[in-house]
Amino acid sequence: MNPKKEEQQIRSRAPEGTHFFNPIFYLRQGGCAVDDRVLQKIVEASYLTAENAHRYRAILRYFYQQHEQLRYYLQPREVLDHLQQYPHFHDYSLEQLQQDLNQLCEWNNLIPRQDNSRVNTIAEFKRKRFRYQCSPYTIEIERMVISLENMGDSFGGSLERTHMDRLLLALEKLTGQDGRGDIPRGEEAYSLWEELYDNFRKLTNNAADYLAHLQSEKVEEIMGTQDFLAYKDAVTRYLRQFIMALQRSTARIEALLQGAAPELIQELCGVLAEYSLGIPRLGESRTRPELESQYREQWNSLAIWFVGDPERGSDLAYLQQVTTENIRRITRYVQRLGERHHNLRSRRQDYLRLAGLFHQEENLAGAHRLAARVFGLARVRHLWAEPRASQDIYSDIWQEPPTTCTVTPRLRQYQHRYRPEPIVSREAEKEKTRNTYLQEREVEREMLAQLLGQERVRLKNLGQVEPRFRKLILGWISRCTMARGRTTRTDNGQVISLRLISDELITLRARDGDLSLPDYELVFRKEAGHGEQGI
Repeated sequence: MNPKKEEQQIRSRAPEGTHFFNPIFYLRQGGCAVDDRVLQKIVEASYLTAENAHRYRAILRYFYQQHEQLRYYLQPREVLDHLQQYPHFHDYSLEQLQQDLNQLCEWNNLIPRQDNSRVNTIAEFKRKRFRYQCSPYTIEIERMVISLENMGDSFGGSLERTHMDRLLLALEKLTGQDGRGDIPRGEEAYSLWEELYDNFRKLTNNAADYLAHLQSEKVEEIMGTQDFLAYKDAVTRYLRQFIMALQRSTARIEALLQGAAPELIQELCGVLAEYSLGIPRLGESRTRPELESQYREQWNSLAIWFVGDPERGSDLAYLQQVTTENIRRITRYVQRLGERHHNLRSRRQDYLRLAGLFHQEENLAGAHRLAARVFGLARVRHLWAEPRASQDIYSDIWQEPPTTCTVTPRLRQYQHRYRPEPIVSREAEKEKTRNTYLQEREVEREMLAQLLGQERVRLKNLGQVEPRFRKLILGWISRCTMARGRTTRTDNGQVISLRLISDELITLRARDGDLSLPDYELVFRKEAGHGEQGI
């Protein structure tokens, strides 16, 4: 009996209000329900490991090749003629082929269809000649097997920078941040979502495969040889360009994902579900809430990968960390190879050259002068002095004040005399330093509150600022220049936009020096839904 029908009969006979839990249909793993299809066997993959797998695979590979050429139905005689071209199937008969075709039909790899063409008698009709077609599962399994065969024993993958740019462009259009002001509808929204998730999947899968390739045992062996020196610049430049592409696009992507309102996400999922329901799919019955829940889960997985959640950091930060670590690892390998090459390099030609130079000297005095140039002083006295008082690199030694150096006698009986020093309380100095620091922080807090209270701030009109305040402004400018549209968001929800007023250079003055920078203006606005927090 069908397990679902059996469960329905048990529920109908049980008292009202009885709670059931059937492990066949639901498996709890970390609070998530697993579909019952996960617990079933895939009989369509049995032909890969069966006893006569070589015959089954050869038959289905020919069916797959003909399917790609738009020939969907094949007769047994065509398959037999093709297989008998190879030495392994010289003794293969039509009866054996028919048995194998029947077995593949039982495994749902082939779909039989009676061939009623060219039937002249009732006996021929009762003989039931069949044509066979590959099932959808078999087509996908063969595609996967072919990709596995082409992949080999090593990881593939790549770090494509264009995936990040395309993902950002599709996300801006879906959230209405591309200038139109409204989200797309219908087929446009569905195609943008497919493009977004396809680029996201390619980015994550290719990056994971390529980084695994760099850390594989085969690459480790190549990095230990001299041949790796010819590729180290290309690999390092490739990784650095990928890091720069991530830094250029991820700030804008994080801002879009964090700034998307729940109502916008709900509306977008509804639009996608509505269009998906309009696509005619025979044999499938999916409801609108199921599709909306599916698209919402995909959006959440996208947001968690880029932004992260409170329990763990984002996968994007981990990807940047692993890529940077691979750059450092390659640099260390190159350094070790250089040291090994330097230690193993023969100095024979250098010594012969030096011997020839010494042989050309006419007397011993000339040989001494040459030895002094080549090997330096034979006996060197090391002198210690205090650091120079002047920072002028052109000052002479006699312009510096003398240094007094106390020399202890080289006697075994000599012992340095220590004088006991009293313990001095420095509470007053500590309290003074603490008060000074608190006063400086209070001044900075007042200046920051005054700045954020304004709608527009032109850096040219700020006057003299504190060094910490200048560092904060430069951090905002850096984040705005990397983001698309030159707009970023602070931790307290303050949205900051950067505008270039003119082409002239202005001077930002501070206590520790002046800084020249373009004539920028900062525009502040408060986003709804964010609480008042500290900067």
